[in-house]
Amino acid sequence: MPRLWQDGRSWGAGGGGNAVGDTARWESALRAAPGILRAAPAVLRADLRPDRRDPLPRHRHLGRLAHGHIVLVCVLLGFWNTNHYESFMEPATGAVSLLVVLQSAAPVLALTRPAAALWLSTTALALTAALTSAVFGLSWPWSVPGIVLHTLVLLLLALRVRPAAAVAALGLSLLTGIGAVVPRGVPGLITLPQGAVFFATATALGCALRAARVSRTRLVAQEELTAEERARRALLEERGRIARELHDVVAHHMSVISIQAQVAPHLVEDPSPELRENLAGIRQNAVDALTELRRVLGVLRGDGAEGDTAAGVRHAPQPTLDRLGELLDNVRAAGLDVTATNRGEGRPLSPGTELSAYRIVQEALSNVMRHAPGTRATVETHYHPGGLTVRITNTPPPPARAARPAPAGAGAGAGQGGREPGHGLLGMRERTAMLGGELAAGPTPDGGWEITATLPAPLDRKDGS
Repeated sequence: MPRLWQDGRSWGAGGGGNAVGDTARWESALRAAPGILRAAPAVLRADLRPDRRDPLPRHRHLGRLAHGHIVLVCVLLGFWNTNHYESFMEPATGAVSLLVVLQSAAPVLALTRPAAALWLSTTALALTAALTSAVFGLSWPWSVPGIVLHTLVLLLLALRVRPAAAVAALGLSLLTGIGAVVPRGVPGLITLPQGAVFFATATALGCALRAARVSRTRLVAQEELTAEERARRALLEERGRIARELHDVVAHHMSVISIQAQVAPHLVEDPSPELRENLAGIRQNAVDALTELRRVLGVLRGDGAEGDTAAGVRHAPQPTLDRLGELLDNVRAAGLDVTATNRGEGRPLSPGTELSAYRIVQEALSNVMRHAPGTRATVETHYHPGGLTVRITNTPPPPARAARPAPAGAGAGAGQGGREPGHGLLGMRERTAMLGGELAAGPTPDGGWEITATLPAPLDRKDGS
């Protein structure tokens, strides 16, 4: 179904252009015209069914108060309309009074069933014009309050149906008045032109407001999709970065296996052919695995990280906790007041654990510098039988900078140590989850920020080969 009939947005909306662009749009509209005409009956049947229920949404600020105002206006216009007809019919007939009541109730019905309200109001207008045709007054075929009531119905209808249906409702209303006036040839002033202006204005206003609401709804939906896509891409980028770093750790172990398998036969006096064959197979498998790892690394690094290549850090050794002091010196040189404490007896951990701990400290400190400048940070490492706990805290930012959002763990920060920055808490959680650990982040009671990562590394786990 063409978009014009689906969402109320016509072609060509969106600003000016050159003559070629305007011509192209006209040609596009002409090509779409047959499809639009074929879709029109289905649109009218769907939007103007009398049983179609479409409650008017609550106002963002006024709530249901706007609905109450509409009801009050309808009551006042109903009294005005009744007095109007009684003033020159002396008194108004029962049928006219009933039609006045029904027309006054039409806008109230339009709050929940706009299509049914249109048919009710249009029928009341036509029958009232027919019953009052013998009293040719200056307000015939429509009275002024009747025009206002039907204008309100058209406005409420145009707010909730597609433009094609709203235009059809406008045409039906005008045909009702023309059909009442033309056969009788009433001389003098009539309210048909004034009603046409009011009806057309209400229809145009309702269509414009509906188009704005549809645009806002689509914009919100697009923003949600964009945020989800951004989060997904950030997660994939962070996982790719972690995989690139861990490749070096795995490649180191595979290289050690290959070298040990090659040297082992020379450490045994008169090795058997079976032993040589098995060791050769181990070495070949290690070399093959190392080759495949390099291929995978080539794919992971195919994202064009030119900055890393220029800096020569792609092939640099991955950092461990031994370089934590160097990281803290770089942070202090950048202007952050940071102190470090160590608890427990330090011991070598697996390269992956040390790399993850280093990166978590790096990300947290970079985010302190980015989101909470002027604070004091503390880095605490605690070695315990179950592994390593890293805790990074910062004090509340100074009052002049307190309005800056999200201290130490919120978004990406500028990393130190020549590495590309990560994605803040996202990267920390990925690294911690990869090792089967836990990460907690949140504000401290004094208004600062705290990040605690627990990385499992039991004492019986050996590092290295």
